[in-house]
Amino acid sequence: MRLFWEIALRSFRRHLTYRAAAIAGLITNFGFGWLRVSVLLALYDGRSAVEGITQNDLYAYVALTQAVITYLGIFGWYDLMNSVYTGEVGTDLLKPMSFFNFWLAQDAGRAAVAVLLRGVLIMIFFGLVFPMSYPASVAQWVWLATAVLLSWLVSFTYRFLINLAAFWTPNAKGISRFAFIFAMFFSGFLMPLRLYPDWVQTVAQWTPFPHMLNTVMELYLGLLQGPALIQALLTQAAWVLILAVLGQMLLRTAVRRLVILGG
Repeated sequence: MRLFWEIALRSFRRHLTYRAAAIAGLITNFGFGWLRVSVLLALYDGRSAVEGITQNDLYAYVALTQAVITYLGIFGWYDLMNSVYTGEVGTDLLKPMSFFNFWLAQDAGRAAVAVLLRGVLIMIFFGLVFPMSYPASVAQWVWLATAVLLSWLVSFTYRFLINLAAFWTPNAKGISRFAFIFAMFFSGFLMPLRLYPDWVQTVAQWTPFPHMLNTVMELYLGLLQGPALIQALLTQAAWVLILAVLGQMLLRTAVRRLVILGG
């Protein structure tokens, strides 16, 4: 556990040094968020609510989705893949901790910086500009924090699994980008899943993607309560376990194929 913490801390410090990039990304995220608000408001056509989501809820939805772009790596994450192509994966596999935990620790540091420099600030900026909705109770904030943590674990285990494609192909970025497009669509990033046709919602529920983002959004807005809330959190945890197991199984196969400098 001490080693995990030290690696996560160093990753946090490394990503914290890119403050100018974080500020530029923050401004870009806010600008695109404003544009998304304008587009999504057109769906309401003068109505005060659609599928239980009010206009104030919509502002919160856009703020939340823009806030977690970097935290969840929505647009892609290729660090593990690049380590395979550079050969650094050889030393990573020799470290005194599991390969999965090593990358989990690094991503924990990266995600923590994303929450501080982008997530929290974007939510504050949106709250100053738009009449957003907020969780109504302390318990809801606690459940929300739990869902946010689980959403990162779902995202990481999925990204870890996809990046392992690098062991089989000299350039797996095309595969990864295709996989991330699916994640963006079915996670509810483009618009709340409740606004999609029923058949899309049905397909999405058989994938881990809604549990990266849509579950967090619905919990934040109070659309998930009681047994439905507990079921959503348990489903998130189940997908973390499923994807982690699949990742470990694929990793064992991938390592057998690994050749570095002819050895």
